[in-house]
Amino acid sequence: MGRTVSTSIRALILAVAAAVAVVLAAPPASAAAAEAEAPSVELSEKQAGKGGSITVTGEDWRPKALLMLLICGQAEGEAEPVGGTNACANADGRAVTTDGDGSFRKELPVAEPPVACPCVVRVATVTGEKAAAQAEFTVAGHPVKKVPEQPAGGKLAVLAAPRLEGSGNVLTWFGAPASRTLVATVGNLGSAPVKDPVFKVGTAHGVFAPQWEEQQWRGTLAPGKKAQVKLQVQLNPGAYGDYAVSLRYGGKVLAEQPWDVGRPWGVTIFWILLCLVVPAAVFRIGMAVVDRVRPRPARSGSHRARRVRELTRARLPGARGGRSSGRRTARRPRATAAQATAESTNTTTATLPWFTPDSAPGAPGAPGAQKAQGAPGAQEAQGAPHRLSAPQQDRPTAPGKGNT
Repeated sequence: MGRTVSTSIRALILAVAAAVAVVLAAPPASAAAAEAEAPSVELSEKQAGKGGSITVTGEDWRPKALLMLLICGQAEGEAEPVGGTNACANADGRAVTTDGDGSFRKELPVAEPPVACPCVVRVATVTGEKAAAQAEFTVAGHPVKKVPEQPAGGKLAVLAAPRLEGSGNVLTWFGAPASRTLVATVGNLGSAPVKDPVFKVGTAHGVFAPQWEEQQWRGTLAPGKKAQVKLQVQLNPGAYGDYAVSLRYGGKVLAEQPWDVGRPWGVTIFWILLCLVVPAAVFRIGMAVVDRVRPRPARSGSHRARRVRELTRARLPGARGGRSSGRRTARRPRATAAQATAESTNTTTATLPWFTPDSAPGAPGAPGAQKAQGAPGAQEAQGAPHRLSAPQQDRPTAPGKGNT
């Protein structure tokens, strides 16, 4: 009985040991899955000349992902091109979207990169999680140059998420270039010190490739030490929208920070006011020109009519003439004393109701008028006005005197 139990225990121990050995010999499931999901790129031809085309196919990419296909120089193996996207033929690149299985097929024209070969066809994601793959390719007739060796020893890495410091001002609101300071904590993970490292700061707008600018940081990072690095970032005048600021060292992107740049509303308001003021000014100038060149009505007729009205008012009895009638009256010759006496006599005679025009004293047809004119001293009598008085019927009689 005891021998049977010990045999069973021994068999169980052997079975457990065999199971553990199988588990340890099998590769990890996560590693196998990661290896199976690594994106791949294949080319229809390994060499072609400028002006031709090749077919690029890929598998195991993220479904419905937007990819960019480029021919880049100064790259070999799986290493990124020296100089980043500046070493690629960006103008002749092609974009493609993967299907539901993460596969794609796209025809790519052959173009010479701006740097020498060795060359590769590089495929990288544009949005979302970053992924890249490349395949070696030879551009026929393009020069070949050895890839420069990267400095060994020091290895920099960003230890904390970078941040952008700074803010805009009034000039930025009116379209001045927006600028910020990229602050990152960098540590040396290598075995050699790094002295005066040269970083590359890139700014990318939307799906476009970043524009890199070299900036040198003054200082020395010993192995295992860290330091705070501050680099200036500046955009073009009038830039706005979603930007991404990248920090790169030794051909590797260390960090990336989004930057939402506000719209310069001052420029928009300026153009709105310009669209309102300029048409209004043109309208005013046009109206002034039209008022100057339009035909005027003839002034002779109106002047003549006004002159007739002034003369008519001047000739009416008792009317007060204007300035022109006064001038005309002033030009008339002075009447003689006899004419003034005759006019006064005629006026007085015409206004008295108890004399008729024929019987009034001094009238041309009155008795004795001819004698008076021929009598001596008639001229002196004509020089003085006749003093005529009406019969005073209502005047009271003086006391002591009767009617005669």
